[in-house]
Amino acid sequence: MSRLLVVVWALNTVVGLSLVAEIATADESQFAEVPEVANIEFVPAKNEETVPVHFRLKPHRFEAEAEVLRESGSLRTISVTFPSPIETAVSENNTVYGEYFQPAGAGPFPGVVVLHILGGEFPLSQTVASSLARAKVAALFIKMPYYGERRSKDSPRRMISRNPRETAEGMTQAVLDVRRAGAWLAARPEVDKQRLGVTGISLGGIMSALSAAGEPRFRKVAIYLGGGKLGENLWGMEHRDAEAFRAEWIKAGESRESFLKLLEPVDPATHGRLLKDRDVLMVNAKSDEIIPHAATMALWNSIGTKPELVWLDAGHITAAAYLPGEMVRLQKFFTAWNP
Repeated sequence: MSRLLVVVWALNTVVGLSLVAEIATADESQFAEVPEVANIEFVPAKNEETVPVHFRLKPHRFEAEAEVLRESGSLRTISVTFPSPIETAVSENNTVYGEYFQPAGAGPFPGVVVLHILGGEFPLSQTVASSLARAKVAALFIKMPYYGERRSKDSPRRMISRNPRETAEGMTQAVLDVRRAGAWLAARPEVDKQRLGVTGISLGGIMSALSAAGEPRFRKVAIYLGGGKLGENLWGMEHRDAEAFRAEWIKAGESRESFLKLLEPVDPATHGRLLKDRDVLMVNAKSDEIIPHAATMALWNSIGTKPELVWLDAGHITAAAYLPGEMVRLQKFFTAWNP
């Protein structure tokens, strides 16, 4: 997705949401204090045994730093950093960078982790987080492994790599990072730790589904333009780069089966059953050229055909035209909680 398209998309959101962005215009002008340094306790979920082994974390504490970036009316934006639970050879990648979009008031507010797209154009996710915060949903946007400040000039390593082993490692680290992000949100006095969720678009949508499988405390999951059967989708992709990769992979003595086996542990459809007791929203594009219909249905069926599934009359890129309306849907989704 081009940077220009993201900017246009964001502008459309601002204009399209002019009447709804202040769903809960704050009578309160005070913000809960966010300390510059906080010691956060991570406690495994009560049903941690249901979490896939590679996504489990033991009880521990970690230090998080915060700095106010800007404040405007009922919204304050704060930079947040904390160490990743995984230490990699790329030192820059071992710190998680995020932005907390904090609603004014004492709360308690629902809390949501927001994830970005494959291209790493962050303004889209920041716009999503800002819109949620203006609807009184505390939103923490984080950058996934090897994105932004986590990317080294001296290393070609990327989260989604031509090497499926590196891809599986990057996606696993992202889930563990998201679990710590959820713990940071839950520790905030203005956030209701019983009302936590996760959302993202495209790669962020895929990772939202996967992160929810790894974190039982995410009770609401909004998956945009995401799907399952990643290995099959990537292996069968009709693109010259994909063809070159398949040739290299087979020449190295590997096979289609070994490729699929490596990606199976980080495929959302592998763990979809773990979301059957969650409130899940899936929004997909009818003519998606990146996430085909079969991939969408693979994830939906793995969850048990229970999630609300919305089809946009668009492709993966042209779905941008629907964002203003979808932001309203997201606001309603994360502000409506059953007792």
